Amino acid sequence: VQLQASGGGLVQAGGSLRLSCAASGSIFSINAMGWYRQAPGKQRELVATITSGGSTNYADSVKGRFTISRDNAKNTVYLQMNSLKPEDTAVYYCAAEIGLVDYWGQGTQVTVSS
Repeated sequence: VQLQASGGGLVQAGGSLRLSCAASGSIFSINAMGWYRQAPGKQRELVATITSGGSTNYADSVKGRFTISRDNAKNTVYLQMNSLKPEDTAVYYCAAEIGLVDYWGQGTQVTVSS
């Protein structure tokens, strides 16, 4: 199983970006999917998660600005990020729970300039 993330980049504060992460390989079904981020010198933190049924959970710092969604037919999870702030700058990682195993993508850099 592989997770391929894309959509990162450089954006000015107040701007928007949309991240995508597609899972491929031998997949019967995916339970939860999510996005995490890690800023320089900080620990990796949860950004948002979504269950197979569509229930979502967000970090307080992104509530009202970020939206997570998924396309189960495409084994893909998305993160729409609006009203970006410089403190959102980090490497963003996608994750998927398949069976009893957690899989991680390679990370995509998001940089928000002030």
